[in-house]
Amino acid sequence: MVIGVVRLEFFLPYARSLKDKRMFLQSLKDRLRSRFNVAIAELGFHDVWQRAQVGIVTLNAERGFVEKVMNAVLRDIEAKADAEIVGRSLEYL
Repeated sequence: MVIGVVRLEFFLPYARSLKDKRMFLQSLKDRLRSRFNVAIAELGFHDVWQRAQVGIVTLNAERGFVEKVMNAVLRDIEAKADAEIVGRSLEYL
């Protein structure tokens, strides 16, 4: 079994409140879960309204499939995110 883990840190320049941040995160979570069937959770910066850290996970028996899904997720986030990605890490376990 191979597990793919992506940690992303976002800067949200247009967020003016925690509500704006939560709307961005909820939209991101809903889109990624429905399109790629991945698990996603907020990991850090819970009370900071212009920063967010999320973790995205998927698993499969084949490493090639996990890599394909993780690359597609990253492309989707980069293409549609209303935030700047300021930190990224990708691991396969």
